[in-house]
Amino acid sequence: MTYLVLARKYRPRSFSTLVGQEHVVKALRHALEQQRLHHAYLFTGTRGVGKTTIARILAKCLNCETGITAEPCGKCSACMEIDGGRFVDLLEVDAATNTKVDEMRQLLETAQYAPSRGRFKVYVIDEVHMLSNSAFNAMLKTLEEPPEHLKFVLATTDPQKIPVTVLSRCLQFNLKQMPPGAITEHLARLLEAEGVAFEKDALPPLARAASGSMRDGLSLLDQAIAHGAGTVTAANVREMLGAVDETYLLRALDALAAGDGKALMDVADEMQVRSLSFDGALADLASLLLRIALAKTVPDALDADLPERARIFGFADGLAAEEIQLYYQIAVQGRQDLPLAPDEHSGFVMTLLRMLAFRPEGGADVQGALPGVQAAARPAGAAPRLAAPAAPRPAAPAPAAAPVRPVQAGAQGTSAFDGNWPALARDLQLGGAAKLLAENSELQRHEGGQFELCVPKAMAYLAEKNYTDKLKLALAQRFGGNVSLRVSAGEVQGKTVAAIEQGERTARQARAADAVHGDPFVRDLVDIFDATVIDKTINATSKGS
Repeated sequence: MTYLVLARKYRPRSFSTLVGQEHVVKALRHALEQQRLHHAYLFTGTRGVGKTTIARILAKCLNCETGITAEPCGKCSACMEIDGGRFVDLLEVDAATNTKVDEMRQLLETAQYAPSRGRFKVYVIDEVHMLSNSAFNAMLKTLEEPPEHLKFVLATTDPQKIPVTVLSRCLQFNLKQMPPGAITEHLARLLEAEGVAFEKDALPPLARAASGSMRDGLSLLDQAIAHGAGTVTAANVREMLGAVDETYLLRALDALAAGDGKALMDVADEMQVRSLSFDGALADLASLLLRIALAKTVPDALDADLPERARIFGFADGLAAEEIQLYYQIAVQGRQDLPLAPDEHSGFVMTLLRMLAFRPEGGADVQGALPGVQAAARPAGAAPRLAAPAAPRPAAPAPAAAPVRPVQAGAQGTSAFDGNWPALARDLQLGGAAKLLAENSELQRHEGGQFELCVPKAMAYLAEKNYTDKLKLALAQRFGGNVSLRVSAGEVQGKTVAAIEQGERTARQARAADAVHGDPFVRDLVDIFDATVIDKTINATSKGS
């Protein structure tokens, strides 16, 4: 006997065996029970969610020999012939291969004749959006005044391409994508029915890979059974899908929490050796961070038998809420940037390094690039020419801001604060987004324990409650009393830590450029060899340069 794939063997044959789409089944059941039958139904939704399956079940409901019913018997000749694809009054048409108007006219010519075997003729037109405009126009007349014995069931993955004149004459149902949990449960039931040994942890990756399509999930399950020689294990499924073992991601988060860049690179290199998908790794990392965020804020939302549950809750306890959100955002953005990276490994590594750079504990200052001068010399034998003007020099630094005086550590009470917000912001023990908030804020008003700050409009997101609460807590700890904090977005005058440090960097860069241009050796290169100093290659090495 030839093997029948699971998607066909276990195709639902009644509404009671259909998985999901309860909103559609409920409406159709009521219509059938009350005999309120429409002449045209339109089922929309992505692939593999049950559009054609529901169309065939509806055909059985309309033509079952027991009468029009929401529960066809499945045993009469009409039901059995529909299940076997042999019912003469059920005509299934693939609009993707029958797009022409002549083919549609030929189909509609037979619509006027009474059904041969059943109660109704049922025309199921799949991927109906592929029909040409002329074919739609030919169908429109029949849709407007259909014979009593004719029912249209249209199915499409792209309803936007269907003319509104057709849409308005159909009863439309939008089928939803299957949730991963429903797919997982269905796969488990089928494996038990088939007597196939399986590991519970092997099914969720298949459900996620199905992307909401039950048919795709069953096809992947067939492939997994073959890949595992009759068994379905988590290791075999990961190997088949090229999926990332979650232990790699947990190790990456451990290294991130410890600030261990080498360990992060080791994880990325091991994944490259195994030829794992870095796109899938970033997707799984974002999913893992989602579970950590749920464990921190809504722990009851996680299943009691969740794999690596203890470690997930460990990360939830050790990471601040804004850290988890930041890492999640970086993972999602890194996945979007992956096609633009030199290669997937580089893009994945850069995403991990970005997380490391923005982690709340901060990191070493990596701006210490060596100074460099790039001279574009005249080719040998070329005619001498006048020295070309150098590239524009950096703008002169703005007037120096008031010196930042350190705040006395351990000062108690806000009376010890002299209004020097940049000094206070540098002195507070902050990290992550809360540190960015303090460094990009400008003090608007201070009175007693009340602080009013302003951030640039472009950084208004820093005024979110999570970040302001962190800053408020740091201020309360610093001054040892009750503190109120209000942060708004608006125009700032440049009296922020970030602006002051930017001014200092600009001044250092200008001094470095002047030093290079004034160097006798560089002047000789320019005068003798007609060279040009490229200012953007000059880097200041330290605050004193």
